Amino acid sequence: MAVALACPDKFRGTLTAVEAAARLGRGLRIAGFDEVRELPLADGGDGTLDTLLAACGGSLRPARVTGPLGDSVDASFGLLSDGTAVVEMARASGLALVKGRNDALRATTRGTGELIAAAARAGARRIIVAVGGSATTDGGLAAVQVLGWSLAGLEVTVACDVRSRFLDAPRIFGPQKGASDAQVALLERRLERVAQEYRDRTGVDVSSIEGAGAAGGLAGGLAAIGARLEPGFEVVARAAGFEDALSGVDLVVTGEGKVDASSLDGKVVGGVLESAAEEGVAHRAVVAGQVTPEARDELSVLGDITVLALTERVWQAGEAFARAGLLVEESAVELGRRVLPSR
Repeated sequence: MAVALACPDKFRGTLTAVEAAARLGRGLRIAGFDEVRELPLADGGDGTLDTLLAACGGSLRPARVTGPLGDSVDASFGLLSDGTAVVEMARASGLALVKGRNDALRATTRGTGELIAAAARAGARRIIVAVGGSATTDGGLAAVQVLGWSLAGLEVTVACDVRSRFLDAPRIFGPQKGASDAQVALLERRLERVAQEYRDRTGVDVSSIEGAGAAGGLAGGLAAIGARLEPGFEVVARAAGFEDALSGVDLVVTGEGKVDASSLDGKVVGGVLESAAEEGVAHRAVVAGQVTPEARDELSVLGDITVLALTERVWQAGEAFARAGLLVEESAVELGRRVLPSR
């Protein structure tokens, strides 16, 4: 019996991870696989909550919280079927909420702290915090203050989508959040003061923790009061049952909207390919909107991996964007027939 696993990340701007997995799955069934498993994945960025709800089952719980610029926003957190809560900070403190009008100096993580508190009030004792897509660079101080500088009784895991250090967050991510050069310098000095406050009050040196710069330092702030920081892919894969889904598979297909060198460094694509190799999966493949030359070079040294880019199936890149769903499905059919030539 031929078994395939479709486990993509989102194709940003076109397909959610759930939609991409469904399209891949449909194509693999058309190609003739006897069993096709669909497991959308994420790396702690925006979309992680929906991905985990699809993989694990559960429900959304609404909560009105403080938005990134101080206004109230309607947000939500997830309660998975095993009782774990999932807080996606993008829903409370996300860059998408400010609609291009971010104030890098004012943006606050207060609402994310309020979401974590709401999840605790709902009875959750295990909480996953996905920190991608933030508008903030406050070092997580506002969230920590809302939580009373304590996560007592809670097991909080921060799913980090980057590995940056706490004091590097303004320089690396400030500009994409609207910070000018002068504001980046101000934010750097602010985080130095915040790091000192964390040292003084908790004894934790957040400046030395890998990943503490995620979400403008929110990851570091939560680490200071007892949260555990982990690579987002590992957190999601474990919660979603990726290891079990990978067992006995003949073909694994992963992908995302754009595969570049960073995709192979702790992200979904790289994590899936590495795990599949360790499991001894016979065939590995990547379907992506586009693949950079650097990524192709890196993929070529990882073994026999089939790589299909949607941009290579159309005349114009815009067409790949508009027809992403169908093109992903067609790519899966092609992959499946390569693996099952007799079907």
